[in-house]
Amino acid sequence: MEKKHTILIIGGGTGGIMTAAQLKKKDKNLDIAILEPSEDHFYQPAWTLVGAGTYNFENTRRKTKDLIPDGVKWYKDYADQIDPDNNEVETRKNGVLGYEFLVVAPGLVMEPSMIKGLPEAFERGVALSNYINPKKTWEELQKFKGGNALFTQPATPIKCGGAPQKIAYLAADYFRKNNLSNKTNITFATPGSVIFGVKEIKATLEKVLNRYHIDFKPFHTPVEVDSDKKVVYFKNNAPSQNDCVINQDDEAEAPQAEPGIIEMPFDFLHLAPPQAAPKFIRESSLSNQAGWLDVDHYSLIHNSYSNVFGLGDVAALPTAKTGAAIRKQVPILVDNIMNALSGNGKIDKSYNGYSSCPLVTGYGKMTLAEFDYNNNFTPDPKLKRLLITDSSKEHWRLWMLKKYMLPYLYWNKMMKGAKV
Repeated sequence: MEKKHTILIIGGGTGGIMTAAQLKKKDKNLDIAILEPSEDHFYQPAWTLVGAGTYNFENTRRKTKDLIPDGVKWYKDYADQIDPDNNEVETRKNGVLGYEFLVVAPGLVMEPSMIKGLPEAFERGVALSNYINPKKTWEELQKFKGGNALFTQPATPIKCGGAPQKIAYLAADYFRKNNLSNKTNITFATPGSVIFGVKEIKATLEKVLNRYHIDFKPFHTPVEVDSDKKVVYFKNNAPSQNDCVINQDDEAEAPQAEPGIIEMPFDFLHLAPPQAAPKFIRESSLSNQAGWLDVDHYSLIHNSYSNVFGLGDVAALPTAKTGAAIRKQVPILVDNIMNALSGNGKIDKSYNGYSSCPLVTGYGKMTLAEFDYNNNFTPDPKLKRLLITDSSKEHWRLWMLKKYMLPYLYWNKMMKGAKV
């Protein structure tokens, strides 16, 4: 086979670029290729700030070609099918690519059609989403003059699990600054049982909800959006697994569900769309029953194919889908690839489920949720260098970290293979 590589990486997002860069630092002679169709690479963690008018959208964009590490082959193409039994990936334009080791990191895809009427609501601008068009969110936020402001999220796992509530807090702060609070009813509705599953963070966010007089509606799953009536229909149900609420609070008890459907009218609607693994993953033998990439939770090696590795949003890992999680996953995955290449038989199973969610709670305020598979609050000791002694509390220095330091670290360190 002409197009065969030692290591083929599907996906040129955070996970794919970081993996390639760190592998090249280990061995500059490695034969590595990346399969990625997009010309642009976005720093999506800043899109919440874009949606609140405090970050320039263009500053979240870089050209993919400028991020591909030196010596790595880039196929600007789509993966259509994976044949792990024959170590092959079928592409849309470049035919079949072969590999010795495969890294699967394509991220996830938006699936608005999983909620009735949502695609039409997005098309008409009735529903807004920082996940799709954060600039539109900010445009409509400035036009809002009062009424029902509704923020919600789906029952599927989603990337950046705290994002649906971050924009609710920023919008509430915007309403306060523009004398709209007395004219506005703010609701945050979620399929989960608690505002956040890490107890230290939950305590802070409950105070934030009270401060902004946000009506918190747990156990609410959106099932339909009526653009003409400007109504969202919800099912009231027991907790469902959702990456937005990490490890549902065991102490929380679901209320008795009301029969039928709950209607919520809105004048402003922000909704995180349902999300799923890409179709070529869902339809492959690499996925689990829920359609996500079936990898070991600790080694990131596929549970059925020892030469297939996976990380990031596509992976079936019971933790939040964030760039911070990928930051901790990549070094372990890279070590396991290098171990496999050397044939020494060692397997690093040290990924503990670490993820992080910077929860912006207003303009100039943030709390930082860091946690593991066991839902332990695990703040980085380095935060003390920023004079932050308790990152579960709101702090202006955490806002500075979010707005300035993290984007710098992303473009200048993470994307270049540095361990941060």
